[in-house]
Amino acid sequence: MSTKHAYFFGGGAADGDGKMKELLGGKGANLAEMSKIGIPVPPGFTITTEVCAAYYDQGKAIPEAAIPQIDDAMKQVEECFGKKFGDTSDPLLVSVRSGAALSMPGMMNTILNLGLNDASVEGLAKKTGNARFAYDSYRRLIDMFGSTAMGCEHKDFEHELHAMKKAKKVKLDTGLTADDLKKLVAKYKAVYKKHVKKDFPRAPREQLPLAITAVFNSWTGHKAIEYRRIERITGLKGTAVNVQAMVFGNMGEGSGTGVAFTRDPNTGENVFYGDYLINAQGEDVVAGIRTPEPIAQLDSEMPGVYKQLMDIREKLEQHYKEMQDIEFTVQDGTLYMLQTRSGKRTGTAAVRIAVEMVKEGMIDETTAVKRVPPDGLNHLLLPQLDPKAKVK
Repeated sequence: MSTKHAYFFGGGAADGDGKMKELLGGKGANLAEMSKIGIPVPPGFTITTEVCAAYYDQGKAIPEAAIPQIDDAMKQVEECFGKKFGDTSDPLLVSVRSGAALSMPGMMNTILNLGLNDASVEGLAKKTGNARFAYDSYRRLIDMFGSTAMGCEHKDFEHELHAMKKAKKVKLDTGLTADDLKKLVAKYKAVYKKHVKKDFPRAPREQLPLAITAVFNSWTGHKAIEYRRIERITGLKGTAVNVQAMVFGNMGEGSGTGVAFTRDPNTGENVFYGDYLINAQGEDVVAGIRTPEPIAQLDSEMPGVYKQLMDIREKLEQHYKEMQDIEFTVQDGTLYMLQTRSGKRTGTAAVRIAVEMVKEGMIDETTAVKRVPPDGLNHLLLPQLDPKAKVK
């Protein structure tokens, strides 16, 4: 195990780079790389895959040598972002996400808004002048932390949310007021206590190691093991953990979140393709709770942000010379990039993208051939429905 266990990124600098996927995982390596090429990335740090391997070797304990490095890296994030983790008046909140060397989308755990408690939620409400946002973030933390780190059932939290929406006669969670969400936080805490037999941990420094171990534990979760078996992924040390300053897409109408591909993953057409939601956090886009809008519509809602996204789309493709799958958040009109990775695509799209990137002078023919998986050709050789056909 190498002596460096936590790699900082942010503010245009990074300890690691895009070639270090084995050690930093795909997500961590790409966050470091994006930071180095001047793309706006919230600061954070990556705990290496070696720490995950040592965690399992030591009977599921975070190695002692990693703990002071995690603390030091958190201090760097605080300095870079200008907020303190655990502060009660203007708290730094972090996301804790997985990231293996090979992409395993949706297979491992994520916890958002880490660092909130009864005192800092009030500070956040005051600082932002938005109590609804603060309590919405708090109830999401209790749900995610409970269901990923402590084995609570997500559906029990969902049950309370649906009951509250029904009582208030609203369809969407955005229809709930700050007071409604405050009551919901109390109900979520009761669900947590019922399952865990303990109160929700108040100290952010207590929350962080529990969240890190929850991500490590998800490496050997049923979903992750099955995914690796099906995709024939072998020989990896484990998952890295990315701890990153939170930026908020749920702060009001000037905020939002989205996922996009630099080209259409279904057809391969060279168009920006994806979805976004105004006043939402990342998981809302993929959870199907609200219907997202097509990415092109963002041009009329936030033209400045859309133009910046189009420039970043171009910069990422030119840098990686590959179609990218990206995640972004807009907080009060400021754009932040949260992820980039090579985008999954259909066989049809793989052929078109490979051919067009050769024509654009981005890659050579040998690279293009390697980019088309053999089973992807089956898509082209089988009969298909005409996408323009009117079918029942």
